[in-house]
Amino acid sequence: MIEEVVLLDGKNQPAGTMDKALVHTGQTPLHLAFSCYIHNDRGEILLTRRALSKVAWPGVWTNSVCGHPLPGESLRAAVCRRCQYELGLYVEQITSLVDEFQYRATDASGIVENEFCPIFAAFTCQPPVPRASEVMDYQWVKPEDLLNSVRATPWAFSPWMVLQLGQITQENLSLLG
Repeated sequence: MIEEVVLLDGKNQPAGTMDKALVHTGQTPLHLAFSCYIHNDRGEILLTRRALSKVAWPGVWTNSVCGHPLPGESLRAAVCRRCQYELGLYVEQITSLVDEFQYRATDASGIVENEFCPIFAAFTCQPPVPRASEVMDYQWVKPEDLLNSVRATPWAFSPWMVLQLGQITQENLSLLG
C-alpha cells in the first residue's frame, strides 16, 4: 500500500499528494506533518531515538513521535495512529501546543525536511513498545532536563525539536510536566 503525504502550497493549503517513499529527497516539497510530545503521570516527556534505517536523521534523538496525516485524516487522528504504530502507545488528552510551526532543514546526507508541522502534547500511562524500524531507543526525561540538554548540546537532537522547544511557551511546556 502506498502511503501518501499532503503537499502544501505557499499559503500552507493542500495542493496535492505524493508517495511518502518519494517525498524526502534533496528537493523535498513543502508538506503537512506533525510533532507530538508524550508525557506521563510522573511529569516526564518521552524522547525517542530514530532508527538507523530512517531516511532522514537516522539515530538522532527527537521528540516522542512525528508523522504525516494521510489525505483526509485529521491531525489528532494521525497523532493517535502514529503513536500506536511507532511506539505501541494509546494516547489521550491530545492538546495543541503550537498551531503554526514550519521549518526546513537538511541532514548530513543531503535529505531535506520541509514541513508545516503543528505541535501537540499527549498523555499515556503505558510503557512504550517501540517498532524497531522506527525507534531504536527511548528515554523518559523531566522537561527541565530536556531543555538544559538541548541548550547545552543542540547538535545531539533533531533540528525540528530544537526549534520547537524554542517556540513552545513555558505555559504550554507545563502541560507536559
